[in-house]
Amino acid sequence: MVASTDNGILKCSVVGSVDEVVERLFSILHGKGITVFVVVDHSVVVDHSGEAAKIGPQMPNTKPVVFGNPQAGTPVMLAAPSSALDLPLKILIAQGADGSTRISYNSVAYLQKRHELSTVLIEHIAGIENIVEALAH
Repeated sequence: MVASTDNGILKCSVVGSVDEVVERLFSILHGKGITVFVVVDHSVVVDHSGEAAKIGPQMPNTKPVVFGNPQAGTPVMLAAPSSALDLPLKILIAQGADGSTRISYNSVAYLQKRHELSTVLIEHIAGIENIVEALAH
């Protein structure tokens, strides 16, 4: 089940460890021909928990994944340059305090309102909801 917040962030629990969910996401994106922009050796470059460990605090496994399709995102950014603040798209995969794995992402409706995107333009990036649906099942 996807839960929403009043700040445009949607969240849901998923089955598997953070690393397993990241690998599933990579597989889904690859199957759709979507580029993952932030990857080194099949792991996410921005590893908040790994970086936090360098300064001492223990942080649950937390990894944002940045991805997109230039054919989809470019028209959106040309029409609404501010959308480059939120594009490429991102999904945050994080371990909760209870050990469960959760994903978070910006809702399409939030992005549409935030950047004043037309219905036609929002369709370019609405596929994130299908990706989340695939991750959740």
